[in-house]
Amino acid sequence: MTMNKNKLSALVLPLLLVAAPLLLAQDHYVMSLMVAAMVIGGIALSWALLGNLGGMISFGHSAFFGVGAYTSAVLSMKFGVPVLIALLLGGVGALVAALAMLPVLRLRGPYFALAILAYAHIFRILATEWTSMTGGSGGLSSIARLPTVMGVDLSSKIGAYFVILVIVALFAAIYAAVRESHHGLALRAMHESEDATRVVGVNSTVLKGMMLLLSAFMCGVVGAFNAHYISFLEPDYAFSGLWVTIPIVAAIFGGYRSITGPVVGAVVVYLLDQLVFKNIIPSGHQLVLGALLVAMIVFSPDGLLPLLRKLGRGKGNGAGGQHAAT
Repeated sequence: MTMNKNKLSALVLPLLLVAAPLLLAQDHYVMSLMVAAMVIGGIALSWALLGNLGGMISFGHSAFFGVGAYTSAVLSMKFGVPVLIALLLGGVGALVAALAMLPVLRLRGPYFALAILAYAHIFRILATEWTSMTGGSGGLSSIARLPTVMGVDLSSKIGAYFVILVIVALFAAIYAAVRESHHGLALRAMHESEDATRVVGVNSTVLKGMMLLLSAFMCGVVGAFNAHYISFLEPDYAFSGLWVTIPIVAAIFGGYRSITGPVVGAVVVYLLDQLVFKNIIPSGHQLVLGALLVAMIVFSPDGLLPLLRKLGRGKGNGAGGQHAAT
């Protein structure tokens, strides 16, 4: 019975996300918010993969997001690469950028986080100064939009939503496969004692490097999608710190140690912020997000999804107890 409930609950989120356009198709503003929420969810998922499996907290995922966005935009505009292929190459561009960061794997804790943040600033400066390729501070406009495939306009709100939903779903599946593999087992063991895993022959540096590259690729693809979706790009936007802070809040709020938690957190946090808090406190609405995150950390450090599961089990036990008593 418990297994059936777990399977049913695992299907609820995908069904709700797929059904969203059917319920909100006429409301273009809310659909645009859903697309933005899934973009944040994709970044949050890549951040959670690095933090949960790799054991590394990053403050510089805006570097991967921005490099992926510029790589895809430049390839499609200046070299005529088809947009859907450019999306994948945007991820490859972010992966190449992550290769330059591999030396910082020797650092741990806040030193690693700050080193990655420094790389994000370096890439932002490069995008600003390389005017012949990136357009400099003026940015790139009229970036090729998502194409029409089999009569479906992927650049529309609903089309773009399903594109980013498929991207996030594929990345979640990859995350799950890695976590359940022997590499995932070794990575989780490293959280307990990295020195102990090295004694038994686990190359922790290689595994952490793999997680950094995979996380960068995922974030780069999401950045590439966003560039083609909004059809505009500039350094301050592509490498903005908001691509770090909001996904981190979303991942921690939803439960970054689970696979679906970062996506759920992104949808809940972003929609609450834009539809509720922004209307109540127009100029300081993000302060409410901070307070909400603190409350979640205090009352449920594992995040929203584990809290909901506990509440569900509590109600189930209560109902079972009443049934037994009667």
